[in-house]
Amino acid sequence: MLVLREFDIEGFPVSATLGNDAPMECVTLQHREARDADLHASNLTNWQQQYDQVSAGEFHGQIIELPFDNLQVFREDTSQALQQKCVVWPDSVWLGIPLAQQPDCRINGLAVGDGALMCQPGSHDFQLSTPEQYQLYGMVVQRDALQALAVIHGVEISDRLAQGPGRRAIPQQTLDDARYILARLLNQQDPRGRNRMSRDVLMMTVLELLKEEQPQPCATPSYQHRKQVVDQVCALIDSQPDQPFTVTDLCESANVSRRTLQYSFQSILGISPIKYLRVSRLNGVRRALVRAAARSGGMAVSQTSIADIASQWGFWHMSQFAKDYRTQFGELPSETLQQRSLQ
Repeated sequence: MLVLREFDIEGFPVSATLGNDAPMECVTLQHREARDADLHASNLTNWQQQYDQVSAGEFHGQIIELPFDNLQVFREDTSQALQQKCVVWPDSVWLGIPLAQQPDCRINGLAVGDGALMCQPGSHDFQLSTPEQYQLYGMVVQRDALQALAVIHGVEISDRLAQGPGRRAIPQQTLDDARYILARLLNQQDPRGRNRMSRDVLMMTVLELLKEEQPQPCATPSYQHRKQVVDQVCALIDSQPDQPFTVTDLCESANVSRRTLQYSFQSILGISPIKYLRVSRLNGVRRALVRAAARSGGMAVSQTSIADIASQWGFWHMSQFAKDYRTQFGELPSETLQQRSLQ
């Protein structure tokens, strides 16, 4: 990877350490932490996201972000398994690089190991299913700036920026080089500012990754059918949050057998349809409670209001709801309200 020649032993551009005749404005790292999955999702600049927490327990997430003009680079760490609905900013392209030795995640239902790259254009929604204790590098670059760089270096990438399956095969050395650069420039322990030369190296890294990538085949009839089943059932669940759906209801809505429904959800999202139904509604309650706490302006929200919100999401037995909520998020609904009201 040619861009490594521009780096010193610490992983920073040579020109940044030796000095230039003209000073360059530095950009500092931004670090944000959250104890709520949806709040964590909103901490990533200029993204439209909604995170549902799938695994049970307290959540902790952090984002280390380096924002340049026309370029955003970040590392995201999440403690719990998540279902993520994501849209990156317009006229851009996003590359997602799992850290080494990470368990598989899924993009749009396709398994992605630590030897692959994820890629999606801006303004197109996509879905990520990530496991517990997951770490991911992200790079978002403005398309025109990237295309201009590609022209300068004689690289044809226009056909690689279109919406596709989302996962790409990359030579291992190219991935390792990209991880090395990202680890150095997103290292919080290094107090040095990151300047225009750092940005140029990162832009070249994106170009190098796109030059080397190859789409991984996925468009089999089986995948397309399973994805269609999951999308159809999820749309039904999301459209009627208070309805007590059974497995039979879900099978009938997609006109499939119970076995096909189960297999489709497990292969596309990694969870059963009943678990998806339960956790999506628990996460819906949590978002509603957080909004209620924000509207209260620090005033206490009554237990009656908690019951009303829970019933809007199909929970009618309050004792069982409180137990399920605490298991899922590590706190009672009233504690969510109290903590958010104090923030």
